[in-house]
Amino acid sequence: MTTTATTSSEQQLSRGFLGWELGIVLALSLGRSAIYAVLQLAERLSVAPLSQQSATVQRSRSRAEFFDAAFQVLDSLFALVPVALVIYLVFLHGGNPFRRWGLDFRRPGRDWLYGTGLFILIGLGTLAVYFAGRSLGATVRIVPADVTEYWWSAPALLLAALRHSLLEEVIMIAYLFDRARRIWPRASIWVIIAAAAVLRGAYHLYQGFGPGLGNLAMGIIFGWAYLRYGRVMPLVIAHFLLDAVAFLAFPLVLSSFGLESLL
Repeated sequence: MTTTATTSSEQQLSRGFLGWELGIVLALSLGRSAIYAVLQLAERLSVAPLSQQSATVQRSRSRAEFFDAAFQVLDSLFALVPVALVIYLVFLHGGNPFRRWGLDFRRPGRDWLYGTGLFILIGLGTLAVYFAGRSLGATVRIVPADVTEYWWSAPALLLAALRHSLLEEVIMIAYLFDRARRIWPRASIWVIIAAAAVLRGAYHLYQGFGPGLGNLAMGIIFGWAYLRYGRVMPLVIAHFLLDAVAFLAFPLVLSSFGLESLL
Protein backbone atom coordinates (compact mmCIF):
# COMPACT_ATOMS: atom_id res chain seq x y z
CA MET A 1 0.00 0.00 0.00
CA THR A 2 2.83 2.36 0.87
CA THR A 3 4.68 1.50 -2.33
CA THR A 4 1.60 2.23 -4.45
CA ALA A 5 1.04 5.56 -2.72
CA THR A 6 4.68 6.49 -3.19
CA THR A 7 4.60 5.63 -6.88
CA SER A 8 1.41 7.65 -7.38
CA SER A 9 2.95 10.58 -5.54
CA GLU A 10 6.08 10.45 -7.70
CA GLN A 11 4.00 10.40 -10.88
CA GLN A 12 1.95 13.36 -9.68
CA LEU A 13 5.10 15.25 -8.76
CA SER A 14 6.58 14.50 -12.17
CA ARG A 15 3.52 15.90 -13.95
CA GLY A 16 3.54 18.97 -11.72
CA PHE A 17 7.23 19.51 -12.38
CA LEU A 18 6.74 19.17 -16.12
CA GLY A 19 3.78 21.55 -15.96
CA TRP A 20 5.92 24.22 -14.32
CA GLU A 21 8.69 23.52 -16.82
CA LEU A 22 6.32 23.98 -19.76
CA GLY A 23 4.92 27.19 -18.30
CA ILE A 24 8.37 28.66 -17.74
CA VAL A 25 9.55 27.77 -21.25
CA LEU A 26 6.46 29.37 -22.83
CA ALA A 27 6.81 32.45 -20.61
CA LEU A 28 10.38 32.84 -21.84
CA SER A 29 9.48 32.40 -25.50
CA LEU A 30 6.30 32.16 -27.56
CA GLY A 31 3.81 32.42 -24.72
CA ARG A 32 5.25 35.83 -23.90
CA SER A 33 5.08 36.74 -27.60
CA ALA A 34 1.38 35.78 -27.66
CA ILE A 35 0.55 38.10 -24.75
CA TYR A 36 2.40 41.00 -26.35
CA ALA A 37 0.78 40.31 -29.73
CA VAL A 38 -2.72 40.44 -28.22
CA LEU A 39 -1.89 43.74 -26.53
CA GLN A 40 -0.42 45.11 -29.76
CA LEU A 41 -3.59 44.17 -31.63
CA ALA A 42 -5.73 45.91 -29.01
CA GLU A 43 -3.55 49.00 -29.28
CA ARG A 44 -3.77 48.96 -33.09
CA LEU A 45 -7.56 48.73 -32.97
CA SER A 46 -7.67 51.74 -30.66
CA VAL A 47 -5.48 53.89 -32.91
CA ALA A 48 -6.69 53.42 -36.51
CA PRO A 49 -8.25 50.82 -38.85
CA LEU A 50 -5.95 47.87 -39.42
CA SER A 51 -6.01 48.47 -43.17
CA GLN A 52 -4.17 51.76 -42.61
CA GLN A 53 -1.36 50.25 -40.55
CA SER A 54 1.71 48.13 -41.27
CA ALA A 55 3.88 45.64 -39.39
CA THR A 56 7.54 44.90 -40.07
CA VAL A 57 8.89 41.49 -39.10
CA GLN A 58 12.63 42.08 -39.61
CA ARG A 59 14.02 45.59 -39.55
CA SER A 60 17.38 47.31 -39.40
CA ARG A 61 18.55 47.92 -35.86
CA SER A 62 21.19 50.58 -36.49
CA ARG A 63 22.26 53.07 -39.14
CA ALA A 64 25.86 51.91 -38.73
CA GLU A 65 26.58 48.80 -40.81
CA PHE A 66 28.75 47.02 -38.22
CA PHE A 67 26.26 47.47 -35.39
CA ASP A 68 23.29 46.57 -37.57
CA ALA A 69 25.00 43.30 -38.53
CA ALA A 70 25.90 42.59 -34.91
CA PHE A 71 22.35 43.24 -33.71
CA GLN A 72 20.83 41.08 -36.47
CA VAL A 73 23.05 38.10 -35.69
CA LEU A 74 22.75 38.45 -31.91
CA ASP A 75 18.95 38.74 -32.12
CA SER A 76 18.81 35.40 -33.90
CA LEU A 77 21.29 33.67 -31.62
CA PHE A 78 19.67 34.83 -28.38
CA ALA A 79 16.20 33.94 -29.73
CA LEU A 80 17.43 30.36 -30.13
CA VAL A 81 18.28 30.04 -26.43
CA PRO A 82 14.80 28.65 -25.54
CA VAL A 83 15.35 25.96 -28.18
CA ALA A 84 18.66 25.05 -26.58
CA LEU A 85 16.92 25.08 -23.20
CA VAL A 86 14.21 22.56 -24.14
CA ILE A 87 16.78 20.28 -25.77
CA TYR A 88 18.87 20.48 -22.58
CA LEU A 89 15.84 19.76 -20.38
CA VAL A 90 14.90 16.65 -22.32
CA PHE A 91 18.49 15.39 -22.14
CA LEU A 92 18.45 16.19 -18.41
CA HIS A 93 15.47 13.86 -17.93
CA GLY A 94 17.20 11.03 -19.76
CA GLY A 95 15.79 11.45 -23.27
CA ASN A 96 17.31 12.16 -26.66
CA PRO A 97 15.26 14.97 -28.21
CA PHE A 98 16.95 14.71 -31.59
CA ARG A 99 15.90 11.09 -32.06
CA ARG A 100 12.58 11.40 -30.19
CA TRP A 101 11.40 14.41 -32.20
CA GLY A 102 13.05 13.60 -35.51
CA LEU A 103 15.24 16.70 -35.33
CA ASP A 104 18.12 15.11 -37.20
CA PHE A 105 19.40 14.31 -40.69
CA ARG A 106 18.60 10.60 -40.88
CA ARG A 107 16.04 11.05 -43.71
CA PRO A 108 17.12 14.15 -45.66
CA GLY A 109 15.42 13.21 -48.94
CA ARG A 110 12.00 12.44 -47.44
CA ASP A 111 12.23 15.38 -45.04
CA TRP A 112 12.92 17.84 -47.85
CA LEU A 113 10.22 16.32 -50.07
CA TYR A 114 7.62 16.47 -47.32
CA GLY A 115 8.81 19.89 -46.16
CA THR A 116 8.65 21.33 -49.67
CA GLY A 117 5.11 20.01 -50.10
CA LEU A 118 4.04 21.67 -46.85
CA PHE A 119 5.80 24.87 -47.94
CA ILE A 120 3.78 25.01 -51.16
CA LEU A 121 0.51 24.20 -49.40
CA ILE A 122 0.97 26.72 -46.57
CA GLY A 123 2.50 29.32 -48.89
CA LEU A 124 -0.50 29.35 -51.21
CA GLY A 125 -2.85 29.40 -48.24
CA THR A 126 -0.95 32.29 -46.68
CA LEU A 127 -1.30 34.37 -49.84
CA ALA A 128 -5.04 33.66 -49.97
CA VAL A 129 -5.52 34.59 -46.30
CA TYR A 130 -3.40 37.73 -46.67
CA PHE A 131 -5.37 38.85 -49.73
CA ALA A 132 -8.68 38.19 -47.98
CA GLY A 133 -7.54 39.92 -44.80
CA ARG A 134 -6.35 43.02 -46.63
CA SER A 135 -9.52 43.15 -48.72
CA LEU A 136 -11.69 42.96 -45.59
CA GLY A 137 -9.56 45.45 -43.67
CA ALA A 138 -8.73 42.84 -41.01
CA THR A 139 -4.99 42.66 -41.69
CA VAL A 140 -2.24 45.25 -41.60
CA ARG A 141 0.18 45.68 -44.49
CA ILE A 142 2.97 43.25 -43.73
CA VAL A 143 6.59 44.15 -44.48
CA PRO A 144 8.53 40.89 -43.98
CA ALA A 145 11.94 42.59 -44.07
CA ASP A 146 13.03 46.21 -44.02
CA VAL A 147 16.76 45.74 -43.70
CA THR A 148 19.39 47.96 -45.27
CA GLU A 149 21.03 46.18 -48.19
CA TYR A 150 24.58 45.15 -47.35
CA TRP A 151 26.62 42.14 -48.45
CA TRP A 152 25.58 40.32 -45.27
CA SER A 153 21.87 41.18 -45.42
CA ALA A 154 20.73 38.01 -47.22
CA PRO A 155 22.68 35.64 -44.93
CA ALA A 156 21.36 37.52 -41.87
CA LEU A 157 17.78 37.18 -43.13
CA LEU A 158 18.31 33.47 -43.83
CA LEU A 159 19.61 33.10 -40.26
CA ALA A 160 16.46 34.87 -39.04
CA ALA A 161 14.33 32.46 -41.09
CA LEU A 162 16.16 29.52 -39.53
CA ARG A 163 15.64 31.04 -36.08
CA HIS A 164 11.89 31.41 -36.60
CA SER A 165 11.53 27.90 -37.96
CA LEU A 166 13.46 26.23 -35.14
CA LEU A 167 11.89 28.33 -32.38
CA GLU A 168 8.31 27.77 -33.49
CA GLU A 169 8.42 24.16 -34.65
CA VAL A 170 10.70 22.75 -31.95
CA ILE A 171 8.87 24.49 -29.10
CA MET A 172 5.28 24.71 -30.40
CA ILE A 173 5.19 21.23 -31.94
CA ALA A 174 7.91 18.85 -30.75
CA TYR A 175 8.44 20.06 -27.18
CA LEU A 176 4.88 21.17 -26.41
CA PHE A 177 3.37 17.92 -27.73
CA ASP A 178 5.95 15.88 -25.84
CA ARG A 179 5.30 17.60 -22.52
CA ALA A 180 1.53 17.91 -22.93
CA ARG A 181 1.14 14.17 -23.51
CA ARG A 182 3.15 13.49 -20.35
CA ILE A 183 1.31 16.05 -18.25
CA TRP A 184 -2.17 15.13 -19.53
CA PRO A 185 -1.84 11.49 -20.71
CA ARG A 186 -5.61 11.08 -21.10
CA ALA A 187 -6.14 14.26 -23.11
CA SER A 188 -7.14 13.87 -26.75
CA ILE A 189 -4.25 14.61 -29.07
CA TRP A 190 -6.60 16.85 -31.07
CA VAL A 191 -7.09 19.00 -27.98
CA ILE A 192 -3.31 19.40 -27.76
CA ILE A 193 -3.08 20.19 -31.48
CA ALA A 194 -5.87 22.78 -31.16
CA ALA A 195 -4.32 24.41 -28.08
CA ALA A 196 -0.91 24.69 -29.76
CA ALA A 197 -2.54 26.08 -32.92
CA VAL A 198 -4.47 28.71 -30.95
CA LEU A 199 -1.24 29.82 -29.28
CA ARG A 200 0.52 29.95 -32.68
CA GLY A 201 -2.27 32.11 -34.05
CA ALA A 202 -2.20 34.36 -30.96
CA TYR A 203 1.45 35.40 -31.29
CA HIS A 204 0.79 36.50 -34.89
CA LEU A 205 -2.16 38.74 -33.99
CA TYR A 206 0.03 41.85 -34.05
CA GLN A 207 -0.35 41.51 -37.84
CA GLY A 208 -4.15 41.48 -37.64
CA PHE A 209 -6.92 38.91 -37.54
CA GLY A 210 -6.07 37.36 -40.93
CA PRO A 211 -2.55 36.17 -40.01
CA GLY A 212 -3.87 35.02 -36.65
CA LEU A 213 -6.45 32.75 -38.29
CA GLY A 214 -4.00 31.70 -41.00
CA ASN A 215 -1.39 30.64 -38.48
CA LEU A 216 -4.02 28.84 -36.43
CA ALA A 217 -4.81 26.76 -39.53
CA MET A 218 -1.09 26.27 -40.13
CA GLY A 219 -0.71 25.01 -36.57
CA ILE A 220 -3.44 22.43 -37.07
CA ILE A 221 -1.92 21.22 -40.35
CA PHE A 222 1.59 21.08 -38.90
CA GLY A 223 0.36 19.31 -35.76
CA TRP A 224 -1.41 16.67 -37.85
CA ALA A 225 1.65 16.31 -40.12
CA TYR A 226 3.93 15.80 -37.11
CA LEU A 227 1.73 13.04 -35.74
CA ARG A 228 1.42 11.43 -39.16
CA TYR A 229 5.13 11.57 -40.08
CA GLY A 230 6.64 11.44 -36.60
CA ARG A 231 9.39 13.92 -37.38
CA VAL A 232 9.66 17.67 -36.81
CA MET A 233 12.41 18.25 -39.40
CA PRO A 234 9.98 18.56 -42.38
CA LEU A 235 8.11 21.27 -40.46
CA VAL A 236 11.35 23.12 -39.78
CA ILE A 237 12.21 22.92 -43.48
CA ALA A 238 8.76 24.13 -44.57
CA HIS A 239 8.79 27.03 -42.11
CA PHE A 240 12.33 28.00 -43.10
CA LEU A 241 11.36 28.10 -46.79
CA LEU A 242 8.25 30.18 -46.01
CA ASP A 243 10.22 32.80 -44.09
CA ALA A 244 13.20 32.78 -46.44
CA VAL A 245 10.98 33.48 -49.47
CA ALA A 246 9.03 36.13 -47.52
CA PHE A 247 12.19 37.91 -46.32
CA LEU A 248 14.04 37.82 -49.64
CA ALA A 249 11.36 37.87 -52.34
CA PHE A 250 8.00 38.99 -50.94
CA PRO A 251 7.35 41.71 -53.58
CA LEU A 252 8.31 39.27 -56.34
CA VAL A 253 5.91 36.63 -55.00
CA LEU A 254 3.01 39.08 -54.82
CA SER A 255 3.76 40.33 -58.34
CA SER A 256 3.85 36.74 -59.64
CA PHE A 257 0.29 36.25 -58.42
CA GLY A 258 -0.93 39.65 -59.59
CA LEU A 259 -1.19 41.01 -56.04
CA GLU A 260 1.00 44.11 -56.45
CA SER A 261 -1.74 46.22 -54.86
CA LEU A 262 -1.00 44.58 -51.52
CA LEU A 263 2.54 45.98 -51.40
